[in-house]
Amino acid sequence: MLEFEEYKVKLNNIKPTLDDLGVALKLEDALREIAELERHAEEEGFWEDLENSQKILKRTKQLKAKYEGFKKMQDAFDDLYTICEMALEENDESMLDELVRGYATFEKKLQEARLSTLLIGEYDALGAILSFHAGAGGTEAQDWTQMLFRMYQHWADRHGFTCKTLDYLDGDEAGIKSATISIEGENAYGFLKSENGIHRLVRISPFDASGRRHTSFAAIEVMPAITDEADIEIRTEDLRVDTYRASGAGGQHINKTESAIRITHIPSGVVVSCQTERSQHQNREYAMSMLRARLAEIKERQHLEKVEDIKGVQMKIEWGSQIRSYVFMPYTLAKDHRTNYENGNINAVMDGDLDGFINAYLAMNAAK
Repeated sequence: MLEFEEYKVKLNNIKPTLDDLGVALKLEDALREIAELERHAEEEGFWEDLENSQKILKRTKQLKAKYEGFKKMQDAFDDLYTICEMALEENDESMLDELVRGYATFEKKLQEARLSTLLIGEYDALGAILSFHAGAGGTEAQDWTQMLFRMYQHWADRHGFTCKTLDYLDGDEAGIKSATISIEGENAYGFLKSENGIHRLVRISPFDASGRRHTSFAAIEVMPAITDEADIEIRTEDLRVDTYRASGAGGQHINKTESAIRITHIPSGVVVSCQTERSQHQNREYAMSMLRARLAEIKERQHLEKVEDIKGVQMKIEWGSQIRSYVFMPYTLAKDHRTNYENGNINAVMDGDLDGFINAYLAMNAAK
């Protein structure tokens, strides 16, 4: 029965963390805001302003999810504590497996919830759009870019997020020259914005017959997936829209029509493209979403009040300041150069085990 005593001590030790989380989430304020929003929803003429009514309903849903999520954690804690007390009282070891599994799940959810309280940026709760760009180095860099592309798909799968490819340009012999994906899920942008920057690979290249060690680079841009057009207003006269034949996957039809879309935001020089859908209309919609995302990221990073303030953005990738290195040879190590967090299990990292890096970055920013 020693195990149950140990878990009871663990639960007593972790209880203050759960209580602190409740304070950080400002649950009483959330309940008051929910009540006020629900009163607005019952007012006559509420649906006349559809845009505002949708915002109110969305905010209400977010607040309720936060409150109910914390209550579920409280219930899970109480259940685990009850298991310990019942087992000790009845000298029953049959519930040990349930306790071990339940505590591991509870501890993980508590850690995730604590980190989510650090996501207070304007767009942190939104989905994310990731763009990948191969650095100089030809096939080796393009293969590395594809490895990163898959790594973030694996990360999204681990979190139950939805991943969709928006743009994809194959490499010359292997890998990809560039690609863009959207990752939909609560707080996806808040977590993934830490991944924005240059990622460096060191390995024995499979494309070098001499078996020499190579260093390759790829850049990742992370942007919030803006779903509300009112959040980022883009004037039609500021856009240049070009159509062209898609070069990616999609069969014969996709190459017969000019379904691919390229949109240039003239004031800033930002260019986005989408060619993954057969419909030009769908590609245009996705391209506009990508443009809103990129302008929102620039607006947030430069602390600007509105999109119109973005002028002549320099989109050049600076290859000399990598945020993270992934070393496969002569040893295996993934290390973040901003937080010094590292993981020697490089294969696990490439399979999407990125939460340690993300959590370390969030904690570092919170301490500033």
